[in-house]
This record gives sequence, C-alpha cells and structure tokens, in this order.
Amino acid sequence: MKKSGSEKKRESARSKIRRSALQNGSGRDASDVSSKKPATGKDVFQVFAEKVRDNKQLESRWAVLQETRVEYFRGKDIVKFMRKHPELKELLGSENDLEVEDIINILLKKNLLVRCDRVVKAIRPGKKKLSTWPAHLEIFHDQVFSENDAFFAWTFLKRRTLWMTILSFSWPLLALAICLFPVYPYTCKLVVLYSCAGALLLILCVLLVRALVFGALWIILGKRVWIFPNILAEETTFKELVQFWPSKDEEEKPKWTSRLFYALVAVLVILLLRHHAPDEAARARYQKRVSNIIDDVLEWSPKLALSGMMETQQEPQTVVNSTKTEEATEDSRTSKTVDSEIETPSNADEGEDIIDDAVGHQK
Repeated sequence: MKKSGSEKKRESARSKIRRSALQNGSGRDASDVSSKKPATGKDVFQVFAEKVRDNKQLESRWAVLQETRVEYFRGKDIVKFMRKHPELKELLGSENDLEVEDIINILLKKNLLVRCDRVVKAIRPGKKKLSTWPAHLEIFHDQVFSENDAFFAWTFLKRRTLWMTILSFSWPLLALAICLFPVYPYTCKLVVLYSCAGALLLILCVLLVRALVFGALWIILGKRVWIFPNILAEETTFKELVQFWPSKDEEEKPKWTSRLFYALVAVLVILLLRHHAPDEAARARYQKRVSNIIDDVLEWSPKLALSGMMETQQEPQTVVNSTKTEEATEDSRTSKTVDSEIETPSNADEGEDIIDDAVGHQK
C-alpha cells in the first residue's frame, strides 16, 4: 500500500525529532518514553495518583462538585504529605526529580485532578472565617497548582478493593433476608427485633445527650460544643462519622440576654412536659397496645396465615347456618306467642261464667 502525504510528513517529523535529540545528547528516544510506563502498561502518573489517593495519611474530605460527589484535598496538605513521603516519587521513574508543584500540574494536565474553589466565598453571619473544608465546590478557572486556599479533587474512580467487592455482592442477600423476615424462627425474630431496637435506642440517646451537652454549655459558658460533630453529616466517611471530639468554635460568643432567654424557655418546656406527662394507667394501655402489635408480628407464620384464610372462607357458611337457625327459633317463638294470646280470652270467658253461676246460687 502506498502511504498518503500526511503519513509521510508525520514520519519525517518524528525522524527529525529523534535526530535532534541524539545530537543534543538528551538520549530520549522511544525506549526512554516506554521506560516511563511500568510493566502493566499504566501511566506512571496514574500509578502515582492511585498510590497517593490510597494513602490514608493525606487528609481529604468529600464534597459535592456540580451535583457529583468527589474526594478532594488542600494544596498545603499535599505539600506536607510529599515532604513526609518522598519515596512515592520513585514511582515516577525518570521524573522523580520533579517538584510537588510540577507533579500536580502534570496531574492537572492529564485530567487526573481538577482544581476547585469554594462556592460560598463570603463569611457567614456569626463566623470569623470561612469553612476549612467546604461541602460544596465548583471548578476553578485557572487549572494550576497553588497552596493558598486551593482545593484539588480526584477525577478517576478509586480502585475497588476486595472488601468493597464482597460488600457489593452482600447487599442483594441482605435485601432478600429482610423480605424473608416473617418466616424466620421465633428466636431469630427476637434477636433481630432487640438488635434493631437497641441500635435505634443508642442513636436516640446519642442525639439526646448531644443536644443536652450543647444546650447546657451554651447557656452556662456561652460555648458551642457538639460532641460527635459529624453524626448528622450527609457527606462523610465512617472515620469522620464516629469522631467524638468536636472542632474548634469559630463563631462569636453569644450575648447573655439570648442565653437567659433560652434558659427560661427550656425551664418552661420542662415544666410543661412534666405537667402533661401520662399517668401510669395511660402508660400501661400504651404498652399493652404496642406489645400486642409486636406479638402479632413475632407469632406470624405461614401455617397460621393459611388456617386464617380457611377460617375466612368458612365464615360465610357458618353465618348462613346461624341466620337460618335464628329465623327458625324466632318463628317458633312467634307461633307460641300467638297460641297463648288465642287461649287467654277463652279462659277469661270461662271465669266469667263461673262467677255468674256462683251469684245465681246465692240469690
């Protein structure tokens, strides 16, 4: 096959580049370019980005970027991380002498990273500075590295681990197990019931204690202290979710008038709840009603359900028979009543005749 003119031009340009490289002594030919890639065929910068993202020592958060949930880090954090872990540069091969700024710029050009900016750029009322980790981001117009208030989000999917694969297969099994709950043995039903009730009670107790601690410290000391600060966060990891110690209070101290007002409101609410609290009889009735519902759920079984269906089918026949017997008894009762009414006048006439005979004898 004859080569076209465009292909001949490309080959001539490549040959010129190789000759110029050999003349300058750079020694970068096709073999050097191929040495950048590992045996797996992946780009060295792709491997580097995956290793950095999998490392848990790089502090990162989750946020929403244009209706997409992304994981991001700050520019100053990646600089500190690379200073502590210079061995990660060995993954870059011949490019291991690059600075952190150059590496991040290459990752930005390869679309492995994207620089973001916070959506809310104004300080909210009552706060002293902007949020350290914003929950909503937008793409920054200038895609270059910076340490000062710069955020960088990963654009590739995280490598799926074996544990995540096992969990993905277990979700359908869990859904099927939930659907088959009515046919569980009685003991298994009790275990599931008390486990769910205990988990729900634990969550409610944590939220209640959290609110009480915040209210007491806010009224007494004027400080905002939320234990388990991320317990209600929508975009967070499990490690951040179970974090107990709260973050530093960045808002201004509340006024004593507002603290006194909310203290009076809290006292009034407590007194109102105490006054309208249910008595022992109402509590017993509610407990009996709830226990009856729980017993119906726990004692349900397919055999009882089928027997119940048979009983419902037999009910119309029993109703018809009972109505017939009731009609027969009513007819017999009415006939007896009529006979007694007919016999009663004859007896009265006989009594009158006897009285007349007795009066005539006396005369």
